[in-house]
Amino acid sequence: MSAHDTYTDVKLKSMNALHRTVLKLSGGRLMANPLGMPTVELHTIGRKGGRRRSTLLTSPVHDDDRVVLVASKGGDDRNPEWYLNLVAEPDVELTIAGTTTAMRARTASTDEKAELWPQIVAANKGYDGYRKRTDRDIPVVICEPRAGTET
Repeated sequence: MSAHDTYTDVKLKSMNALHRTVLKLSGGRLMANPLGMPTVELHTIGRKGGRRRSTLLTSPVHDDDRVVLVASKGGDDRNPEWYLNLVAEPDVELTIAGTTTAMRARTASTDEKAELWPQIVAANKGYDGYRKRTDRDIPVVICEPRAGTET
């Protein structure tokens, strides 16, 4: 791994840890909706070690039927680890505003992504900047509830 890749990974993990700390210390009041998007805690199963993994993300598009996540990794040329984990094991859990729901994650089709991308950029223009920063096709992930599984 290059020094740049290591720096990027450390920076993103540090930002995630800071976000998690602010949420915890504020009782969920601060950073619950950064840039108007809800904070989503994504729980995956690690594809290498099989351990439960957790990362904080935001959802630019969401409703009662789905939560959309963007595997942008800040415009990096690599997919985020959480995305690789959910591709390997698409049964995930999402915690939003203290409610955890069992979900099934899948990469949006080309047509679905074309429909969703303008909504994603409308929610946060930064996503378009990430897209321009990389040659990688940034995956859009659609998470839909598994029947009868809200906890």
